[in-house]
Amino acid sequence: MRAILTALAILALAGPSLHAAEGTDVPKSKQTSLGLYLTPAEAHEKVEATPSEVLFVDVRTPAEVTYVGMPADADANIPYMMLPDFPSWDEEKSTFKLEANPDFVAAVRSRLDAKGLTPEAPVIVMCRSGERSAAAANLLAEAGFTQVYSIVEGFEGDMARDGDKAGTRSVNGWKNAGLPWSYKLDRDKMYGLQ
Repeated sequence: MRAILTALAILALAGPSLHAAEGTDVPKSKQTSLGLYLTPAEAHEKVEATPSEVLFVDVRTPAEVTYVGMPADADANIPYMMLPDFPSWDEEKSTFKLEANPDFVAAVRSRLDAKGLTPEAPVIVMCRSGERSAAAANLLAEAGFTQVYSIVEGFEGDMARDGDKAGTRSVNGWKNAGLPWSYKLDRDKMYGLQ
């Protein structure tokens, strides 16, 4: 009984939950090696409750945050993938090919240092719909980060499969949840401008 009460006390002191879904509930393309996931609402709640104890990174490209907007809660935009200097086309995906940002891990470490945090602190990553953030979480885990949470719905959410909104990102996600975001970007949060 004492062990149960101790465990409940620890959970109560830990603040808002940082685990949105079981790994089996998360599509395979969005699963991470650490198995730590959040919904947009949970991420917002955690950042609001403990802003100095967590790093929230938007891993989308600079073009995405410029034209689609960025969460007000995000500490930084650090792209996980970027357009190369000489773009090429991806026939399979019908879009421009992206390449890995070679400075991604170092840039995340720098942002952690600036907040006085270590790689053991919670890091929340978010992309458009949850796949790149999962890959970014895996890369950070490989680099020794121990609490990397992926926002499984991303900023724009998943595509509607049917109805009036079929083919649009209107199912879930940060924007669709009505969480704070803006087209106006903060220069100090942008990658490569420090």
